[in-house]
Amino acid sequence: MLPMNPLAELAHLNLDPDAKRQVTAVVQVQQDAEILRAKEAELQAKDTEIQAKDLKIQALTLELAHIKRIRYGVKSEALAPLQRDVFEETWNTDLSALEAEIEQLADNQPCTTVVKPQRPRAGRQPLPDHLPRIEHRHEPDSCTCGQCGQDLVKIGEDISEQLDVEPARFFVHRHIRPQYACRQCETVAAAPIPPAVIDGGLAAVGLLAWVLIGKYVDHLPLYRLEQIAAREQVSLSRSTLADLAPAAGQYPACRETPVAQLDPGSGKTRKAYLWAYRSNDLQPGPRIIVFDYQPGRSGAHARQFLGAWRGHLLVDDYGGYKALFAGGDQAACIELGCWSHVRRKFFDLHQANGSPMALAALERIGTLYAIEATGRDLDCEARKQLRAAQSRPALEALHDWLVKTRVQTADGGASAKAIDYALKRWPALVRYAETGHLPIDNNVVENDIRPIAWARRNGCSSVPRAGRRAAGIQTLLGTARLNGLDPAAWLKDTLAKLPVWPNSRIDELLPLAPDFIETLKQK
Repeated sequence: MLPMNPLAELAHLNLDPDAKRQVTAVVQVQQDAEILRAKEAELQAKDTEIQAKDLKIQALTLELAHIKRIRYGVKSEALAPLQRDVFEETWNTDLSALEAEIEQLADNQPCTTVVKPQRPRAGRQPLPDHLPRIEHRHEPDSCTCGQCGQDLVKIGEDISEQLDVEPARFFVHRHIRPQYACRQCETVAAAPIPPAVIDGGLAAVGLLAWVLIGKYVDHLPLYRLEQIAAREQVSLSRSTLADLAPAAGQYPACRETPVAQLDPGSGKTRKAYLWAYRSNDLQPGPRIIVFDYQPGRSGAHARQFLGAWRGHLLVDDYGGYKALFAGGDQAACIELGCWSHVRRKFFDLHQANGSPMALAALERIGTLYAIEATGRDLDCEARKQLRAAQSRPALEALHDWLVKTRVQTADGGASAKAIDYALKRWPALVRYAETGHLPIDNNVVENDIRPIAWARRNGCSSVPRAGRRAAGIQTLLGTARLNGLDPAAWLKDTLAKLPVWPNSRIDELLPLAPDFIETLKQK
């Protein structure tokens, strides 16, 4: 190792001038080399720091763009959405009014030899036939002609319709049970008390259905239901409404989303989760969605709920599910990947910086969805053949492109992460194309849990029991909706039948019993 100042030490040595010059040159070269190495190390450290900051900026920019789009922009993930103008609705209204005026002016013109077919008015759709009609007949003041005095003869009718609505209409069922006595036997006879959902309770079936639909379908907090009743001069306190919901909710016999739950004693809320399990729409049979309320997001909750169930499970890349798939194709649950989540990675990247690579990925993924749209109305066997002929070659081409693109992409950036996400889950992502009955994504579950996000804004559950009760009610109402039933009509009909319905046949009232579904649809 050289001394701290080798040139100064060299001056004290007894060397001839030539030797001193040579040694001085060697020492100077070594010193310059050490200085150069130090500068290179410093530059490398700065480059590493700059690269880390660039990656951080890129990630934050991507996150910021995503948040801005969700908060202020169009939330649809369409690749090229049409620009919407703030005055678009006004233009549509004005256009309809102008077309109606032109049509009216054309109708008032003298008849010509050319009769144009009557065109339906733009912007005015016929009112639904199932709505009740209240007729208002408007007769002329006189049944005689105002010019000659002759009797008028009816030659037709001009009919116009207006849509109207009544707010919640409260009324009272008064049950009168006359009591009759026998003087000779000294006994009293009376009709039995009508069966009720809540014995001795205030609420009839209609009120219970109104509270449950308002709270769990329209996601109105109880204080708003209280205000609606107050406008009709009906006093329904929040405590009364809160008692009605659990009373009715006790009768009815995957994806996770966070919900707020009060944390007693702390004055704060803690995060609980509502897990959603959904049937496959591409397979025959009634559609089912089941909500399971749990205090956490651990994968143990999914394993406990599914139990001994075997089959394909469509999930995102959340690590809590991984234990379900241990063993690969021999596991009880076989993993299916969601192409919607893959697409979202590239969509957010393209929205953030207009990445050409992301756009190319979106176009290739769009081809897969176009094939699915073509086979939407096919049976399982025909859809399997379609996927074998078109989807599987498209998937192979997409995989090759992703691998080649990844080699040319720097590590650590958003582009690399989007590609890695797809490649890491590739075996699970391509399984759908090997069949004709498995879906390409879990968008149906995303749509089913979206109302839960609306409900989060309107309040939180007080205790786990309330969350489990809400999950049970959401399960029944959501399943009714998936099977084409009006949740309010199903609930009201079921609550009316429950007090006298035998427990051995309770399954017949579920909103997935084919006979019950057909009966309600005919009403």
